[in-house]
Amino acid sequence: MIVVTGATGNIGRTLVPLLAGAGEEVVAVSRQPRPAGLPAGARHARADVGDAAGMRPVLDGADAFFILLGGELNGHGESPKALLDVAGAAGVERVVLLSSQINSTRPQAASHARLREFEAAVRESGLDFTVLRPGGFASNAFAWAESVRTERTVFAPFAEVALPVIDPADIAEVAAAVLREGGHAGRTYELTGPEAVSPRRQAAVIAEALGEEVTFVELSREQAHTHLARFMPEEVIGGTLDVLGVPVPAEQEISPDVATVLRRPARPFGDWVARNLPAFR
Repeated sequence: MIVVTGATGNIGRTLVPLLAGAGEEVVAVSRQPRPAGLPAGARHARADVGDAAGMRPVLDGADAFFILLGGELNGHGESPKALLDVAGAAGVERVVLLSSQINSTRPQAASHARLREFEAAVRESGLDFTVLRPGGFASNAFAWAESVRTERTVFAPFAEVALPVIDPADIAEVAAAVLREGGHAGRTYELTGPEAVSPRRQAAVIAEALGEEVTFVELSREQAHTHLARFMPEEVIGGTLDVLGVPVPAEQEISPDVATVLRRPARPFGDWVARNLPAFR
């Protein structure tokens, strides 16, 4: 049995069907009621990964456990060790943690201190573990969907700064492989897309897919800060803009790890756009 937290999110809603389709018994965990469209072979458990005691009955009898922190859990909560102790006592043998590339490229970043605590707890748990560290998500382009629909315009800073954004579907496929296969214990995988793509180029890819012109308007850092402040904690904004605007060399490198695990190249940004084009029409 495989327990998947964050089952209704960007990665989980792809990961759960992948596992169920492969014949695995899957428990999809979320804090919300049972989601629509849960595939056959998966059952839902309403629980909170931030509440170790509440997770105990969900984990009972599980072989593998996918940990994804969402929302406020990235900032605070009970000791990660409590959750790993409960997992071990429940019989879990394999843990896969979704972390972030920033923990390797910017190891002092305050915004990712909580994820570093979880990485340390996973490594010290005595369980087989794998850590996934993706870079920026292709799906961050959803932030432009409304302006593309209504104005055929993308507003973004750092027009020419290219980063190898990764398709969340690739993260889910890597997670599925690592949860099901041997040979990944003790590994940390850096997950990126197959090419570095600038915001201006991303806008052009969206325009090509739509078959219509999309105007790119470059924001200043100050304008971008104001925009991000609508939905992002203040303490995270500066670091986010640093990665987007002045990435360190490692953040622009293309990792081979998706291809290593999946035995195929990572998907390009255009593939993500093609699958999600209705959001931009």
